[in-house]
Amino acid sequence: MMPRSALPGTLIAIAVLVAGFAAAFLIGRFPVSIGDIIAVLWSKVADGAADVPAATEAVILQVRGPRVIAAFLVGAALAVAGTAFQGLFRNPLVSPDILGASSGAALGAVLGIYFSLGVLSIQIFAFIGGLVAVTAVYLIGSAIRTRDPVLVLVLAGVVIGALLGAGVGLVKYLADPYNQLPAMTFWLLGSLAAANVSDLVPLFGPVLLGSVVLLALRHRMNVMSLPEEEARALGVPTGALRVAIVAAATLVTSASVATAGIIGWVGLVVPHLARSLVGPDFARLLPVSAILGGGFLLFIDTIARSVAQVEVPLGILTAVIGTPFFIWLLASVSKTWS
Repeated sequence: MMPRSALPGTLIAIAVLVAGFAAAFLIGRFPVSIGDIIAVLWSKVADGAADVPAATEAVILQVRGPRVIAAFLVGAALAVAGTAFQGLFRNPLVSPDILGASSGAALGAVLGIYFSLGVLSIQIFAFIGGLVAVTAVYLIGSAIRTRDPVLVLVLAGVVIGALLGAGVGLVKYLADPYNQLPAMTFWLLGSLAAANVSDLVPLFGPVLLGSVVLLALRHRMNVMSLPEEEARALGVPTGALRVAIVAAATLVTSASVATAGIIGWVGLVVPHLARSLVGPDFARLLPVSAILGGGFLLFIDTIARSVAQVEVPLGILTAVIGTPFFIWLLASVSKTWS
């Protein structure tokens, strides 16, 4: 049973998610009401015809519906991955972006686009790229012994991210300037504008698989927050557990990057917000992070397609929020992490 102290925070996260879904469906250039949404959904349940114009039904089911689901899955995946990475490395500053997972997945996905591969192959390339990047950052952080391992880990992530960014730049330089290059450039900024029903299956599978693995390991992740020797003394196979967590978190990150491009900062900001709501216990923190991350990206995506005549890339909006948050976090990390 959930502790009473965690219930208000969980309810707040659920309220954010419900509000995010409502805003994502209702706000847009084509007017849609709550009654229209209920009528269309009920018609599918009752296997009948909805009493709404055909254009309204098409907007709900074929335009906003897939995009809303994709935004929720991507936001939840990035938040869960960030929560797992922060717990695994016992470091509040890490996230899929800082550790290079997003950059590695981006390089793999860009290579897939460059070679005109299918969606599944692009996701495999993205997963391999993200896994290699996180492994490299972790090995560098482990090899360099200093008084400040947090700083070494962050700097290793910056260095590997810069190297992978150079690789992305090289692929863009070699790409077809009329077809591939514009597609790569817009995709790298982060967007769900092209999300459709066919994108949901290859996104849903890896996100569900990785999230289930992380949720199954939630109690052992609490033990991993202890020093290495204490965790081993409690019978936790830290080496195998670390590999499983990194693989699962990288899988959900790579699936998100392969679908929506690089959407930074979600994996850094949302876990801290979730931790402030329900505390550090991963049994509560992981699901609340997923709920809050999905709701957060639903709001960001709604703003991105509504605030101007031209859709604003998601990566730009999340950077506007995430950069000042990271600076504040960097200044206060030694006081608040527990």
